[in-house]
Amino acid sequence: MAAFQKGLSEIGFTEPANLSVEYRWANGRYDDLPALANELVGLGVTAIFTAGGPPSAVAAKAATTTIPIVFSAANDPVRLGLVTSLAHPGGNVTGMSTLTTGLATKAIELIHEIVPQTEAVAFMMNPSNPTARLVIDEANSAAQSARLNINILRATNVEELAASLGSLRGLKTALVIYADPFFDSRREQIVGLAAEYGVPAIYPWRDYAVSGGLISYGSSLSDSYRRAAMYLGRILKGEKPADLPVEQPSKFDLVINLKTASTLGITIPPIVLARADEVID
Repeated sequence: MAAFQKGLSEIGFTEPANLSVEYRWANGRYDDLPALANELVGLGVTAIFTAGGPPSAVAAKAATTTIPIVFSAANDPVRLGLVTSLAHPGGNVTGMSTLTTGLATKAIELIHEIVPQTEAVAFMMNPSNPTARLVIDEANSAAQSARLNINILRATNVEELAASLGSLRGLKTALVIYADPFFDSRREQIVGLAAEYGVPAIYPWRDYAVSGGLISYGSSLSDSYRRAAMYLGRILKGEKPADLPVEQPSKFDLVINLKTASTLGITIPPIVLARADEVID
């Protein structure tokens, strides 16, 4: 929210001075998103800003082909059918891509570098996320290349999340958390259970490492929200989504939490430590 509001203010919009925002939250219940999107369309809003990545963006696009839509953190928007191409969105939708689908392989490679003795990796995903199906093959292929057994874990709610993580108790496995807004909302629970079960894990965003996660690798969510909000401001000033290319992140940060590594009894290889953009002591 802070990044969203900052982006709007940078382009000249401040609520409530010259902007009124209708907020709707699904609270991790993706099935509620279509109704919320249709409700906003019914209100006749000038534009729609979708937070939380692909689930809300897909719901908004299904609700209207005329009201401008700006997504804040959607990976692979072309394959999802949100836009025709990154350079030429071609419709009423544009925004910021996070490229998280392409990072599944990188995440598995990184966690294997850190714990080379492990023979298995668990890959946590939310089957309700429209992009989940896009990364399963990638994750399986990456695990095969690294000669790791892979266990696909699925969770769509708090109970399933706890059960999936609980299945790792006592196992010698690494864990990859796939980017998903529901998982982000349960960040403390995920990090806490991974620590309790002694599971080395890699996460998609820096916030996880700050919360005690072992390692994170990905782009900046706050920067994506800020830049997307600036796109929204440009549209409110008269520009068309079709004329605003989908922006992609130019930088991916590797964040390592050394305190967590020490707790887990893991020594981060010097070659990995040297590549870190941030080290948390």
